[in-house]
Amino acid sequence: MEHITEPARPLPVITTVDVCVLGGSCTGVFAAIRAARMGCRVALVERLNCFGGTATAGMVNIWHSIHDTRFETQIIAGLTTETVERLERRQACIRRERNANAGFILNTEELKIELDEMVREHDIVPFLHTMAVAPIRVGERLSHVVIENKDGRQAIAARIFIDATGDGDLAAACAIPFIIEAHPQPPTTCARISGLQGLHIPTLWNRHRDEFAVPEDSGWNCEIPGSDTVRMHADTHVFGVDLSRADHLTFAEMEGRRLTRALMDMVRRHEPDRAQALCLMACASLIGIRETRRFSAVHRLTEAEVLHGVRFDDAIANGSYRVDVHHPRGGGYLFRYLDGTEVSITAAGRVHGRWRAEIAEDPTFYQIPYRCLLHEAVPNLIMSGRMIAADQPAFGAIRVMVNTNQTGEAAGVAAALACAGDCDPLAIDPQVLRHSLAQGGSIML
Repeated sequence: MEHITEPARPLPVITTVDVCVLGGSCTGVFAAIRAARMGCRVALVERLNCFGGTATAGMVNIWHSIHDTRFETQIIAGLTTETVERLERRQACIRRERNANAGFILNTEELKIELDEMVREHDIVPFLHTMAVAPIRVGERLSHVVIENKDGRQAIAARIFIDATGDGDLAAACAIPFIIEAHPQPPTTCARISGLQGLHIPTLWNRHRDEFAVPEDSGWNCEIPGSDTVRMHADTHVFGVDLSRADHLTFAEMEGRRLTRALMDMVRRHEPDRAQALCLMACASLIGIRETRRFSAVHRLTEAEVLHGVRFDDAIANGSYRVDVHHPRGGGYLFRYLDGTEVSITAAGRVHGRWRAEIAEDPTFYQIPYRCLLHEAVPNLIMSGRMIAADQPAFGAIRVMVNTNQTGEAAGVAAALACAGDCDPLAIDPQVLRHSLAQGGSIML
């Protein structure tokens, strides 16, 4: 490969803040808000044209249950429920009571605007259409992050940095060790489509897939608040890609849209009575990435810790969503539940079993410890979202948004405590962190 040398040039430091958050998903936005509420000046950097990440640009409009598996105890609150309540005031959210598959159905276009409002309300310094391209370090510590946008190449100075990029782009650039599974969970391109109500799409898809040169697959779809005819469809996967790579990401974005068109053409050809009502309203501007890099940290959460409901003295998040691992081929799933049961779903059908024998008392929720967000190699960096340290099955449970939202809030509060105490995030007393999270509306159990 040919190389060239870029000439050295001075970079303007366009802002100096207490906390710089990279990645404007709900995870990143919630981190920024919690830090701002504790008195920090915060910058928030997002490469897309809106905040919300997978929920908005990716169109994934389900947030899962905020209760334990028995629906007896609320285990999640904070900015997740605050945002839900704001959307409900605009009839932009539907609650699903006692539903483990979908606690809330969101109008994600309204969510885009709501997140804008929340960022403005907290005087956060926003940067949209902006890429973080390099870290600047003094010794082990981060001092600046280099960004690039329409104004060129610049830098942001901060005391504490939060990586909420999903893929862990800042952590990777700082050489924090990470793993990418040989078979990461495949991504999905979502779309809004009208005219498919009542159609069993996996049957249609797999009956005609060879005709359209598409793989065996299955997915799901969901209503949209305020619409009687348009649904959000997540019917396909792009298999065999590593979306931490630019070439694979480019291929997957294009292939995901091709698969959406293939579904539309299948319906037109084989369900002609639906053709007049059929309309592709929108394709997601961001493919729904389930898994890329997962980083080393002080603690790595394991499947056993999740499924046995292990409690941690530094717990900063609670969850009840099942272990959910999408198969690398064929559109199948493996679900493992806290009650010891499991379900394997393939084109051949469902196979029910147990991953452990019955016990007297099943756990009803699991926890994520603060230690999963920290690595000693970069003392003023906090990780959050789907990049945090977990094995693949544990990751299959904690990767959903009601869980990653909480890791963002914890990162923001920890960053603010570190600024207030003039210390690194690793030095924060976990009990002080938990107390501060609870004071801000989070549920600490």
